[in-house]
Amino acid sequence: MVAASTLDQAKLLASVGLSADATIDPKAMVAATAYYELLERIAAETDATALPLRTGASMRCDDYGALGLAFKAAPTLRDSYARVARFARLWTNVVEYSSERTDAGTWFNLHRHGPRRLGMRLSNEATLASAIAIGREVSPDGQLRAQEVHLTHAPPPTLQQHRDYFDCPVIFNSDRDGIIFANASLDRPNKLGDQGITQFLITHLEQELAQVTSQSQLQDRIRDLIARSLSEGQPKMDDIARRLGMSSRSLHRRLSDDGVSFQTLAETTRKELAIGMLGDARFSLSEVAFLTGFAEQSSFNRAFKRWLGVTPANFRKERGQV
Repeated sequence: MVAASTLDQAKLLASVGLSADATIDPKAMVAATAYYELLERIAAETDATALPLRTGASMRCDDYGALGLAFKAAPTLRDSYARVARFARLWTNVVEYSSERTDAGTWFNLHRHGPRRLGMRLSNEATLASAIAIGREVSPDGQLRAQEVHLTHAPPPTLQQHRDYFDCPVIFNSDRDGIIFANASLDRPNKLGDQGITQFLITHLEQELAQVTSQSQLQDRIRDLIARSLSEGQPKMDDIARRLGMSSRSLHRRLSDDGVSFQTLAETTRKELAIGMLGDARFSLSEVAFLTGFAEQSSFNRAFKRWLGVTPANFRKERGQV
């Protein structure tokens, strides 16, 4: 939360269901819509142009747990970024990464789907800024200069802060979100590269990835069934379990093993659907309430205010969707 050091951090974190006093867990995932909302709230109170750069610059390998250690211990930066592309699923379920080597250089691309709201754009910039930050951390001389940084969204009012941080041309309105590096800069040995340690960490990460993939597939199926059932009212675990071909006791046990509850999945699904539909002026407030499983508009209003601290009407008004 370095980027929001002058704001009420406890209140900001509470808005996305986190506690300022909680132990930091690199594996804990915040819903994408909640994270975008958090960035938008911070941007409204601070310098929005510098926000993603400060956020990214503050990141260190240790912030990413075992994945950060694998990044640090990889023999070269090329190997480090390959670890990110392979194991990013361990700390995010909304972003994918890819690496593409060409004669002109190597691209490190990020792929994020969904409406191009302000929070997503800020997150994309912060992600690329953090990729540079941790790359500089492991480089032998602490220096890493990309050839170009590309972003698909429109530029901010001024570009100087981006140029100063990235130390290279920053191209907005591009056809991709990514960074292109000179091949030679990625093939230099990392200052703490260790093949033995990195192989041990990769084995550990592969095991975690297999487990997360299995958990994610079940939770994705549950969330999909919940979303399909909401127009009929608040979904019940018994009904969802039956559609999955298992008993409610088995479903409860599977979710408990994954550290999540059916109620949490249902609540998160309703919240994310509501936020998405409120961003679309074609849906009236009463339609959003009905489609997210609320029998009455007043019940929806209370739930939404509990989630985000504002009423649905004010949320829509703040975003110009009236």
